[in-house]
Amino acid sequence: MSLEQAIKEQASRLGFALAGFTLPGAPPHLNVYEDWLARGGHGAMAYLASERARQCRRAPQQILPACQSILMLGISYHHPGAHREISASEVSAGLGRVAAYAWGEDYHNILLPRLQALVSFIEQQVGHPIPNRYSTDTAPLLERELAQRAGLGWIGKNTCLINPQIGSTFLLAEILLGIALTPDAPFDADRCGACTRCLQACPTRCIRPDRTLDAARCIAYLTIEHKDTIPPELRPRLGNWVFGCDVCQQVCPWNQRFAPAQGEAVFAPQAGRAAPDLAQEISLTPEAFNRKYRRSPLQRAKRRGYLRNVATALGNLHSPQALPALQQALNDAEPLVREHAAWALKPPQGTLPS
Repeated sequence: MSLEQAIKEQASRLGFALAGFTLPGAPPHLNVYEDWLARGGHGAMAYLASERARQCRRAPQQILPACQSILMLGISYHHPGAHREISASEVSAGLGRVAAYAWGEDYHNILLPRLQALVSFIEQQVGHPIPNRYSTDTAPLLERELAQRAGLGWIGKNTCLINPQIGSTFLLAEILLGIALTPDAPFDADRCGACTRCLQACPTRCIRPDRTLDAARCIAYLTIEHKDTIPPELRPRLGNWVFGCDVCQQVCPWNQRFAPAQGEAVFAPQAGRAAPDLAQEISLTPEAFNRKYRRSPLQRAKRRGYLRNVATALGNLHSPQALPALQQALNDAEPLVREHAAWALKPPQGTLPS
């Protein structure tokens, strides 16, 4: 058995559904990234446009000078309900929506130890330490492009990496290695065809025809990365999403037909995570928020951002039942929460009496 195959089999034993090798050469589509930055597609995420970040994306050796190979990995977080449309009864019950990858444990806590274990396995196989650097969305790399070059899938019209066997509900991770390994053939086929369901279904029309998106209009960006006021004209389009958004993946035929029924158990939904009760969520104290969402991706939004999202979702319910929770939020210690609660109480966002 070759070293490459042994590594892939070990990766599978560690729970990775996908594994492939590529080389740290210059990205063929770097110009797409640079053009995206030039037109402000990254919103307020200034760190993406720093000179250091750009240099690293041009040449991964900026991260690991000894890098000769890159191992790209994918792990499934798909669980029943991940691609299900929320029902009218759930909306009327005042439930919010959370992106499926955030239903369980924070993936960083899960993947990083597994990546370390895989590095240890590789070093055992070659008999000596190897220069390495591993990450999952924490290093300035063009992960999806590297994954496509490693044969894991193609970048779809919804900007997600899509694999024909498991769809797009998987997380990417990578290990930069200071040894030469045989690269896999890139995934050159584009299997989106004429389908444009994701572009048509996006609530904010943030997906661009060139397979990039306008981050400043993306619900995932607005509810997670954006730290300030959500633009009033976009608030109604958030619906009841309070952390992330899965719409462009939910409508994708590759997910509807081919995504596996069960992903890694650690990503299974914890109680109240997939569809939180909005009226209860907006009353979370800082202590209660930290306790409930400890080791959860929702911590990234912080309490002020999360409750901002919850207030917006309550306003979008158009329900008098939301009134008590929103009025209570007017006294929250965070100005950001108070502002969005006040917006939610004003017609026409709700059917509340004037």
